[in-house]
Amino acid sequence: MSFKQFQFTAEINKNIINCGYENPTPIQEKSIPEVMAGKDILGLAQTGTGKTAAFALPIIQHLSKGSRGKVRALIVAPTRELAEQINTSFKELAVGTGLRSIAVYGGVGKNPQLNAFKQGVEILVACPGRLLDHLNNHDLKLNKVETLVLDEADQMFDMGFFPDIRRILKHLPQKRQTLLFSATMPADIRKLAEDVLTDPLEIRIKMEQPLDLITQALYPVSKRQKAALLLHLLEENPTDGSTLIFTRTKYGAKNLAKKLEKAGFSASALQGNMSQNQRQKALAGFRDGKFKILVATDIAARGIDVSRVAQVVNFDLPSTAEAYTHRIGRTGRAERNGHAISFMCYDDQAMIKAIERLQGKTIQQITVDGFAMAESSEQPPKQGRRPNKPNHKPKKKAGPRRTGNQKKKPESKAKKASPQKRSSNIFGLGKKGK
Repeated sequence: MSFKQFQFTAEINKNIINCGYENPTPIQEKSIPEVMAGKDILGLAQTGTGKTAAFALPIIQHLSKGSRGKVRALIVAPTRELAEQINTSFKELAVGTGLRSIAVYGGVGKNPQLNAFKQGVEILVACPGRLLDHLNNHDLKLNKVETLVLDEADQMFDMGFFPDIRRILKHLPQKRQTLLFSATMPADIRKLAEDVLTDPLEIRIKMEQPLDLITQALYPVSKRQKAALLLHLLEENPTDGSTLIFTRTKYGAKNLAKKLEKAGFSASALQGNMSQNQRQKALAGFRDGKFKILVATDIAARGIDVSRVAQVVNFDLPSTAEAYTHRIGRTGRAERNGHAISFMCYDDQAMIKAIERLQGKTIQQITVDGFAMAESSEQPPKQGRRPNKPNHKPKKKAGPRRTGNQKKKPESKAKKASPQKRSSNIFGLGKKGK
């Protein structure tokens, strides 16, 4: 199949060639004709399947024929990195069409964004928070939007953006085309799709990366030993290419990156508390090889597409089996072998079973001398609520009211309240397990 069959304009076909696209990916093949026909789409697709071009190409084709200077296409994305990536794709694919696009997100000054609105843009790629801020300040209008794209909807839900999304929808025309893409499809995403899509076509694309190109292994370990095990594995078996490490929290990413740097590794963190300049510096350094290791949370890493990731490390396992598949799919691309290792603690065993059920196979476990999984849960016990301490003196008993001629009688000292009691390439290290 060729892109020529979609009958794009000459400018767009030229841009497709310049971007290095050869043949449509499955999601592009299925989505582009339907989007060009004006249908609403509910797409289930992972990062790296080519879905950005699947909606960008037909949107550019449609907008190139209409009026200019008003926002006619709105793409909402959960993170700054993804917004920038989508905006870059639009700019590259719209060369020569005269269409203008901008990425709008927080953490940077508003003036460049306001100036772009005044000059006029047709394509707006935005994160929900900053977009809603502009709308509340009447900086722009969305009453001319013809196509709305909600990208990575599951991640927007995880980040708590759904209330903002519903507020943004009130600024859009009722009559419009809506495209919703998500890596997973939990009940909340399905409910949102029912609310915002009209008679949608559902398109499901499985992971493009064959799992047999990705060598997977589990390392049983206690939580307190995870950092030491990671350093041991990285030192004993250095790998060609880059390593992407996932942690559960922003603090965990920052702390682990510091430990790796202290141990002599070229590492950086990517997490939500960094400024936009710091995030771009970390990502650019990872892409060009300055940093061999990038430590990131799921939210920060969503939208990152680095083709030469040789190894993915789940320092902390994700909350769903689908998210695990999404994570390890960052390696093993372009027919290159990849490695995915995961640290398994006592409390992760149920998640491992769910992942193995999803894959239909057992993942190899490797034990390393000196490291072992705890034999019981390492979750801290829940603290009972302590009784409140009395922070006031006992109330005085009410006596008869004194008249102006009566002298004040000396008050007896109140007894002290008794204090209340407080409630109290890494594979092959060690021995192979089952």
